[in-house]
Amino acid sequence: MRIELHCHSTCSDGADAAGAVGDRAARRDLAVFCLTDHDTCGGCAAAAAPVGAVALRGVEVSCTEDGRTVHVLCYDAAGASGEPARWAAVEARLAELATARMHRVRVIGANLRMHFGISIDVEPIVAAAATRSVGRPDIAAALVAAGVVGSKDEAFTKYLKDGGPGDPPHRRVGIAEILELVRGAGGRAALAHPHVYADRAVTWLKRHRDAGLDGLEVHYGAYDAGERARWRDVATKLDLVATGGSDWHGPGTAADLGVEVPDGDGARVLAWLGR
Repeated sequence: MRIELHCHSTCSDGADAAGAVGDRAARRDLAVFCLTDHDTCGGCAAAAAPVGAVALRGVEVSCTEDGRTVHVLCYDAAGASGEPARWAAVEARLAELATARMHRVRVIGANLRMHFGISIDVEPIVAAAATRSVGRPDIAAALVAAGVVGSKDEAFTKYLKDGGPGDPPHRRVGIAEILELVRGAGGRAALAHPHVYADRAVTWLKRHRDAGLDGLEVHYGAYDAGERARWRDVATKLDLVATGGSDWHGPGTAADLGVEVPDGDGARVLAWLGR
């Protein structure tokens, strides 16, 4: 079975417009599809239109736990065209986060000038927040464009990593808070790309499993068979739903839209999502 529960459009840090992502998904024979832009559901309707009934609404929320940034994939089990009121509280919290992100972009720009003498114009990034989610990846792209670094990865390593000068303190939503909102809307939540968090992933899953963090992105697009087996074992031990997604950001992404999952895992995902 092929599913896609983690991908991005220009509404956050993807390369293609939401409708184009949906067009691509429609050609991939997916059992379920969800656009999961960072901290916004703004592109979900456009992405769902070409795909049809297998599409649902979702978002990848940037949370904070134990001083770390943690990405939680949240899904509206009613579907992308479901009753909007079910998801209203989630959308409202995302709107508050969007305002905070605009302010934070300006603070990061000021910190780069103060600590490193690096001047970049952050106002175009702030202006872009009217139509999409903005944040550190946009600052990284500006640093690359200015010739300060050679890649976004270098920008994060030198300036933007968690706890660094380009990561000013701010109040992100906590995992517990977003789970309460999502569960109140009848939705589902999964921990994204657990390899990023190493052993912390298991700690957080155990901590929040009963509050609704009962999915784990076992079938991540960049994982080889060994990495999938590692996280499949964690999912089995903790009785988590083994979800999957490519984390597609556009041409050049390691995996194309849609990841192959065993039929048993796929069936459980569909049941988990009320499909």
